[in-house]
Amino acid sequence: MRRNAAFTLVEIMIVVSIIALLAVIAVPSFLRARQQAQNAKFINALRVASGALELYAMEHNGAYPPDTNRGVVPPALLQYLDPTLDFTAQTPIGGKWDWDFNVFGTRAAISVVDSRASTEQMTQIDENYDDGDLSSGRFQAKANGRYSEIIEK
Repeated sequence: MRRNAAFTLVEIMIVVSIIALLAVIAVPSFLRARQQAQNAKFINALRVASGALELYAMEHNGAYPPDTNRGVVPPALLQYLDPTLDFTAQTPIGGKWDWDFNVFGTRAAISVVDSRASTEQMTQIDENYDDGDLSSGRFQAKANGRYSEIIEK
């Protein structure tokens, strides 16, 4: 008796189960790596922006540019910003950049507003960038989903 060379339903189900198991293991690792890359990119952009603002203040006797709306670069700051940082685009974690001057209880801060990042992700960013406490330090959570790097209180 001759047997056909084909896969049985049981063999196919075993292969599908193995692939599903591998996906269950791999997907969380991929998502975690993606989030860590977003965090690193955001932290770098934050350093670039705050460095530009600090340099501006040093060259202007401690003065900062006036406050602007979300996603609007203070015109006086354009020559200080690295061309790789697009202040008008979304941040690496979603939301918009916002330059804060004499608002929200601080003299000078660079903020991200309306970010899609969770509080857990923002805490991870704070752990990598500052003190791990969003209520204190240089990087803080403010009202209405605003996260700010305090440049000067």
